[in-house]
Amino acid sequence: MGGLHTVIFLSFVLALGFLLVILSCALWGNWMPIWSTVAFVLAPMPNVVFGGLAGADSFSDFNNAYIDFGNFVTGMLIMTGIALPLLLSHNDVISSAAALLSLAGGALVYGTSASRKKKKKN
Repeated sequence: MGGLHTVIFLSFVLALGFLLVILSCALWGNWMPIWSTVAFVLAPMPNVVFGGLAGADSFSDFNNAYIDFGNFVTGMLIMTGIALPLLLSHNDVISSAAALLSLAGGALVYGTSASRKKKKKN
């Protein structure tokens, strides 16, 4: 039963994150902060893709290179999602309140999409 409560909670948090980002765009009539959400949504994907490639060959010494590159691209996307609203706010393209709403919503979206349980090895 705990799994169902977790799914419901995570879906609520994801919806709240998207609501904050959409409000950051709609309240001020400027849809530029939506691009930071794209970066946050795509951020977990490199870890999934390159983590799957790393397990393909157990005899190679290059497995860590795939994982490290996936972590690098994920970090780059997270920093893009954080820096973009701040940059737009600094250049007066969006208001500072819109930047804060976008950052809060993006953090909730990324936190929801990156919160997967890691299995313990026995």
